[in-house]
Amino acid sequence: MKDPHTIIRKPVITEKSTFQAEENNSYIFKVAPDSNRIEIKAAIEEIFDVKVKKVNTLNQNGKRRRVGRSIGFSSGYKKAMVTLEPGFEI
Repeated sequence: MKDPHTIIRKPVITEKSTFQAEENNSYIFKVAPDSNRIEIKAAIEEIFDVKVKKVNTLNQNGKRRRVGRSIGFSSGYKKAMVTLEPGFEI
């Protein structure tokens, strides 16, 4: 198995993710693009010592960016929404 800290890159802190953490006990993380749900679940449980109920993943595409006359795209990333069992929190 890969190192858990290479799978979980960093948390996504937004207004929406904060609301989901408070209401649904669901946390959002940027994760390694080659990781799957099973690896993400094991990494979260090992790093934070919690029980994970479910993991949803999605690939976030890069946004269109312009520098001078040239148009390009920013880098995309993989995002994981981790829902914890009741009674656990990060």
